Amino acid sequence: MENMSIDFAKLYELVLVYGVQLLTGVAIFFIGRWASKIATRFARAGMEKAKLDKTLVSFVGNLLYYALLGFTIIAAMGQMGIETTSFAAAIAAAGLAVGLALQGSLSNFASGVMIVLFRPFKVGDFIEAAGATGTVDGLNILSTTLKTPDNKIVIVPNKNIMGGNITNFSARDTRRIDLVFSIGYDDDIKAAKKIIEKTVKADKRVLDDPAPMIAVMELAANSVDFAVRPWVKSSDLWATRCDLIEAIKLEFDKAGISIPFPQRDVHIYEAAKKPAAKSTAKPSAKAKTKKAA
Repeated sequence: MENMSIDFAKLYELVLVYGVQLLTGVAIFFIGRWASKIATRFARAGMEKAKLDKTLVSFVGNLLYYALLGFTIIAAMGQMGIETTSFAAAIAAAGLAVGLALQGSLSNFASGVMIVLFRPFKVGDFIEAAGATGTVDGLNILSTTLKTPDNKIVIVPNKNIMGGNITNFSARDTRRIDLVFSIGYDDDIKAAKKIIEKTVKADKRVLDDPAPMIAVMELAANSVDFAVRPWVKSSDLWATRCDLIEAIKLEFDKAGISIPFPQRDVHIYEAAKKPAAKSTAKPSAKAKTKKAA
């Protein structure tokens, strides 16, 4: 009976010690999971308030949740008395191996985060980056999708975009059109300038502020070149540019102002014909005999 009472006492002590550890570990797990959800929710709300990309918000939110949940599980296992040192080392080794294997993807992910944070462009902007030009159709964690003017889809890795220059043509509401018109040296410069000014001002899409700049740019080898620099809304740039070129050309034609074009004069010289050279060969014996006869 004494041995039985001792065994029950040890059993009671083991249940008390390990039971408390087990309950504590379970409590840590559920409380930690609840806290992870709350922290992730706050993080998502902060990123959405900062107007970050939805894809990034979703990805970072999930990443944060599972990272916090992993720490919670390790803490719960440690409280239960389970050795977590080797387990954590195994996770770290696996993470290192995965990181090395996905080095390029991680670089694209980091670049995607940089794009969303610093916002050099957004969906709908017309950009030139990494050798590609087009409208930003989508921004993902690993790549950016561009739609070219001829409706092609170009998928560019984010690290290539962040590794080079980015030209955002839609970053400002207004843009300047750069045109050059050439006239001949025999044409009236003042008349040509007035025609250009009148045609530019007649287009309602051209902005008054900043004022258009029209001036003689260069006395070139075969022409007098005018620099024409009107400002328009970014959305009107290409249509206005094409219309101005056509309108100014038609007005030049009406006024008789020439637009020089490359040409080459070819001069053909005919060499004088030389008289035929006299033969100096001596007549043969046969020819002499015939003449004597």
